[in-house]
Amino acid sequence: MGIAISAATANRDFSALLRKVRGGASFVVTSHGRPVARIVPVADGAAVAGTARNTLFHRLAAARVVDAGRWNRDELYEDER
Repeated sequence: MGIAISAATANRDFSALLRKVRGGASFVVTSHGRPVARIVPVADGAAVAGTARNTLFHRLAAARVVDAGRWNRDELYEDER
């Protein structure tokens, strides 16, 4: 998963953090004790992005098609207040 690091520490020591990531380390950035971001080497991030993309396409292919009818740009941005 990675080493937990606070957002304040990540902000203060960002250059050192990037050097460690370049060396292969991974970090989970936390805010008030809750994970909010992950900093990983690009190769790991690309693998995660590829998996996420494949999962999305699989879900979209399995979803049923909903007929929303025809609409135009004005209807899409119409203010309903």
